[in-house]
Amino acid sequence: MKIDKEQVEFQQDSELKMEAIKKVGRKLLDNGFIEDLYIPSMLEKEKTDTTYIGNGIAIPHGLNEDKKYVKKSGISVIHYPEGIQYDDEVVYLLIGIAGTDNEHLEILQNLAIKLSDENYVNRLVKAKNIDDFVNIFNQ
Repeated sequence: MKIDKEQVEFQQDSELKMEAIKKVGRKLLDNGFIEDLYIPSMLEKEKTDTTYIGNGIAIPHGLNEDKKYVKKSGISVIHYPEGIQYDDEVVYLLIGIAGTDNEHLEILQNLAIKLSDENYVNRLVKAKNIDDFVNIFNQ
């Protein structure tokens, strides 16, 4: 899945986990991927299932029954060069996911494959500017 600069909050200061999830949700909202009711669903999902996937990455998304609040599939990304505390882990990239129907699983699979490469993730985390970040992400 390709992204553009409007889907990214680059070089953000560390913040609390739930605030970070709200922020990534607002970015999904600002880009027209979701209705605002999807954001509380993302917070609720995190209470029962962690969305940390390894390599300093978490992929918050809403509950299955709240897919009705997804207008179109897409992602938003928040880049934390210093990381944020995410339960017992440190997260550098928070990727909000909104997927309609079966696209949700497809997005998750594509991201999991792409982000399993530690060198690739390190290049993203260490990107010097948003243009480099977007170019690396879209490789």
